[in-house]
Amino acid sequence: MKNIKILFLASLAGSLFSCSNSERADGYGNFEATEITISSEANGKLEFINLEEGQILENGAIVGLVDTVQPYLNKQQLLASKETVASKSGGVWSQVSVLNQQLQTAKTEQQRIQNMFDENAATQRQLDQANSQVDVLKKQIQNVETQNAPIVNEVKSIDAKVAQIEEQIAKSKITNPIKGTVLTKYTEPGEIVSFGKPLYKIADLEEMTLRVYISETQLPNIKIGQDVTVKIDSGEEMKEYKGAISWISASAEFTPKIIQTKEERVNLVYAVKVTVKNDGSLKIGMPAEMWIRN
Repeated sequence: MKNIKILFLASLAGSLFSCSNSERADGYGNFEATEITISSEANGKLEFINLEEGQILENGAIVGLVDTVQPYLNKQQLLASKETVASKSGGVWSQVSVLNQQLQTAKTEQQRIQNMFDENAATQRQLDQANSQVDVLKKQIQNVETQNAPIVNEVKSIDAKVAQIEEQIAKSKITNPIKGTVLTKYTEPGEIVSFGKPLYKIADLEEMTLRVYISETQLPNIKIGQDVTVKIDSGEEMKEYKGAISWISASAEFTPKIIQTKEERVNLVYAVKVTVKNDGSLKIGMPAEMWIRN
């Protein structure tokens, strides 16, 4: 009788173990999101930065400003220099204008002499003199314009420097690049920032990515775009979400230590990403399960 009881208990334990295995999830992992660190693109004092951790920012929102006084003064100085240089060009272009008027008169006379020559009413010498006058005026205009070339180049150089400063002023405005939630704030108003210094970190948490790992034998059961069930701990029960497989690794890797036992860490697995719509409960780093079957 004692042996029968032992066999019954062993059979029950085996049945429970088998049932437990059948209820295991198809993959385990943690939620992640694409985090972006926003850095300063200008040097100077941070005048203001209007954001707090946990705040949702819109794409394109102006959230801060680096001091622009010095770049603005440099721009005004360059504009004044441009006016001075351009004034030198005024006298040159007035000469060109006078010569162009003389050229138009000479061309009219040239055409009149040409018509008279065609009718044998003018001599070859008169035609040659008219042609020579037009050529002389063209060369004079070309020479004057050549004198103006250095002035024009200097004006173009100043315009390029002004454009650089305007770009620098534009980059002094801290513009949020994506719609998302502020994860970390690194600076406060009044601090001196430099190019590349991190200001805050942001991520779009409306859609989360669950990275799970599956064995080679599970690969035939999944494909990109396939709907799956994602479960997280919620008190005594599991909370379920709808998910879709968005990526499957093309190569195997060793099982991550954070989710597997020491014995299983030597096994090769494949990483899979599952996209899940966030209702506000999902957080970066939160553990979850993927179930291929409902």
